[in-house]
Amino acid sequence: MNHDILDQRLLKAPHDPEIPQRLARLAQLGLGDRPDPEFDRFAARLAAAANAPYAMVNFVGDEEQYFAGLYGPDSAKADALEAASSASRATPGRTMSREHGYCPHVVVRRKALVLDDVCAYPRFAVNPVVNSIGVRAYMGAPLIDRTGTALGTICVVNTEESTWGRPGLEMIKSLAAEVVDLIHRREQ
Repeated sequence: MNHDILDQRLLKAPHDPEIPQRLARLAQLGLGDRPDPEFDRFAARLAAAANAPYAMVNFVGDEEQYFAGLYGPDSAKADALEAASSASRATPGRTMSREHGYCPHVVVRRKALVLDDVCAYPRFAVNPVVNSIGVRAYMGAPLIDRTGTALGTICVVNTEESTWGRPGLEMIKSLAAEVVDLIHRREQ
């Protein structure tokens, strides 16, 4: 098999038939297009719980992902990453191409994903965020609301291999349920 063709296939986000439903639901909820201080605080809590330098509350659109909640090592670096993301779309600023990162896979799978070493998985090792920002480990869980719509994810990213394993999986699923509860409370 031609490796160039294989690499291009691996770089693509998975087909997502729920995009129209998700976009309508996000618009109804008023989510996915602006920073949210409550989600930023949640992202900081998530990063601390996972012992990771980055965490996000992410809503996935048709072309890009939007990090309504974002935590990075420090605010100055987060601002610099946001500015860089508008040019490269491959850094953890507030937006990122749907083709980059791992969250679109979590949304389509509708299941949590723990990658203690992204380089151990060919599909994920070739993702542009591996080299552009040094992603080495990823853990994310879908945000599935009461309508059954997968709105996005919560996720953590580490620049070193991690040992989250099963405990990390249970933690990220539990914290995703908290964010969904928060979204439902806001809706009322």
